[in-house]
Amino acid sequence: MEQTLSYVVVTPYTIAKSRTGGVIARLLSRTDLDLVGAQIITPDEDFVREFADSLRSQEKRNLNRAGELLASYVERNMAPSGGRRHRFLLLIFRGHDPCKKLSSICGALFPEKRVLEVESLSGETIRDTYADLIMDNDDPEKIVYFEPAVLSARRQILADENLALFARYFRNSENIACNMPYPDTSNVERTLVILKPDNWKFASSRPGTIMDMFSRTGLRIVGIKVFYFSLNQALDFYGPVEAVLKDKLAPVFEKKAKEALEKEFAFSFEHDSWNALLSGFGQKCAEEEFHKLVAFMSGQQPDTCPPGDADKPGNVKCMILIYEGEGAVKKIRDVLGPTDPLKAPGGTVRREFGSSVMVNTAHASDAPESYEREKEIVKVNENTLVSILDEYLAAISVTPQHESTTSP
Repeated sequence: MEQTLSYVVVTPYTIAKSRTGGVIARLLSRTDLDLVGAQIITPDEDFVREFADSLRSQEKRNLNRAGELLASYVERNMAPSGGRRHRFLLLIFRGHDPCKKLSSICGALFPEKRVLEVESLSGETIRDTYADLIMDNDDPEKIVYFEPAVLSARRQILADENLALFARYFRNSENIACNMPYPDTSNVERTLVILKPDNWKFASSRPGTIMDMFSRTGLRIVGIKVFYFSLNQALDFYGPVEAVLKDKLAPVFEKKAKEALEKEFAFSFEHDSWNALLSGFGQKCAEEEFHKLVAFMSGQQPDTCPPGDADKPGNVKCMILIYEGEGAVKKIRDVLGPTDPLKAPGGTVRREFGSSVMVNTAHASDAPESYEREKEIVKVNENTLVSILDEYLAAISVTPQHESTTSP
């Protein structure tokens, strides 16, 4: 069976209630699908109208039994209000039968259908935990309150229609949400977080759990993108670290080498002879550690990567997150913890998930000036999500779609 794309929309209410991490944790840990794109969207009225019309159309064609309910929700909750656009998060997944897998994890809209539709899963669905559907006690057909938490397509034909809609509307959309009118911006900052490659080696709740830990800062997520460092980007990003590593690690390596040689040959080195023997040894070892860091972040070795490939995206995944709010840099750094996970306090991200100074699960800007430098390197204002959709939609336009491969 061929791989296809599908999506999950995390609603504005779910984002506002800082439930995004919990939703992502379930989506990543309970499926073999690959998260290939993510973007915070602040839609205008035209998109909301067409998205709602699409959902209604799907119900009329007997493809979506809850089309009208979802369309009304989209119109009421995703359209701009009070002079401000609202954020939603669009997640794009690739794999075999993604609609069925994502729908199962998201869960049914109506309680009486949940047992039937998620019987193959153990544990709660996203909607079991985060959605609400309150019926009128006197009129069982009347809905008093409805919050679905997430939206997804139950069949591939529906997913493809909406992916085309997303690609058309979000082609030139901003990658950073600027929708909050702060009364006082004097202490409002943005900071950049990278969820490093060690979080993406296998299906895991870690990326979502880390986001959930950051949510206790009260900061707003205003930007998300799936990102692959090129070798040159990694060298540029971590360039300031190289000198620090040499200053800190070179003496450590020299001391270890001296102790090993004295133990092996059973005599002590004089200071002058020692300097002559191992001049530059510590510096070289520290340089190798820097190269390991670059390779860890980009998947490419600086000394073996062909020059023509140095600007191409590497083969290890990261996620870029942009947080906004008062004192954002310090708040995120406090939750992240020190560079060395063994020295990090309990309850911090690095203490919980880091394993070494290099493999320490996440990066965060250490100052507003660092954010300004780092955002240019990882191009936070650019997102590849639409190009991924374009490539997929172009491929399926010449590839017959078979209903037998879609979920019922």
